[in-house]
Amino acid sequence: MATITASLVNELRAKTGLGMMECKKVLTEVDGNLEAAVDAVRKKGVKASLTERAATEGRVETLTNGATAVAVEVVCNTDFTAKSDVVLEAAKLAAKKLADGATDVANDAEIKGVLENASKVTGENVQLGRTSVVTGNVGSYLYSTAGKGKIGVLLQFSGAVDEALVKSLGMHIAAARPVALNREGVPAELVAKEKEIAVEQAKATGKPQEIAEKIAQGKLNSFYAERVLLDQEFINAEIYKGKVSDLLKSKKTELVKYVRLEVGQA
Repeated sequence: MATITASLVNELRAKTGLGMMECKKVLTEVDGNLEAAVDAVRKKGVKASLTERAATEGRVETLTNGATAVAVEVVCNTDFTAKSDVVLEAAKLAAKKLADGATDVANDAEIKGVLENASKVTGENVQLGRTSVVTGNVGSYLYSTAGKGKIGVLLQFSGAVDEALVKSLGMHIAAARPVALNREGVPAELVAKEKEIAVEQAKATGKPQEIAEKIAQGKLNSFYAERVLLDQEFINAEIYKGKVSDLLKSKKTELVKYVRLEVGQA
């Protein structure tokens, strides 16, 4: 009986997207024959075409180049491939081209070639995902975990860029997941929904409409404190204790815009 090595399991995993235990089971059934294992997986109904398989994993890379900060997402089928050098190469190339001024990286011949090579090497559907560019007084932050960039944050300031502030705010935005920079940026339908729920909750306790409206406004303020970046309490009290807006004031700067890009999240 053939020895089922970890590298063999990983190779089948890259080709099929199956979990490691399932890959090992299939390889054991075919005595370690990789081609026979792929055929066996296909016979079980697993889609083998790369483009048919959903690219739900991936990695994010960020880059700041002078007055330009960019974030790039490259998507693939498995977390294992997301950590690979070929996917990292594709992400870094796309980020560099964006930072250098490229306007259509999705159709860039060199990037397409690197992505196609990554698909051939890994046996997965490797594609360029979302991209974002911010210009001006900018900075970028990358939150990495388990060997890959997971969340990229881009920041644009009205004043000078403080690298320590970029890191602190980037960390906060990555962790706190604000829905908007300020209250004006929160979608009107979301505010209306939250207010309606709060009013109905208050009325359910017997409060009259006028009182229910006041209670709802208080709950909206709490909602803003949780979901709006400038209203949020800064996440690391050891660095700064207070709201994000106050932190910015203490640094004598203003945050004009931020972008948060997380793998697998719209």
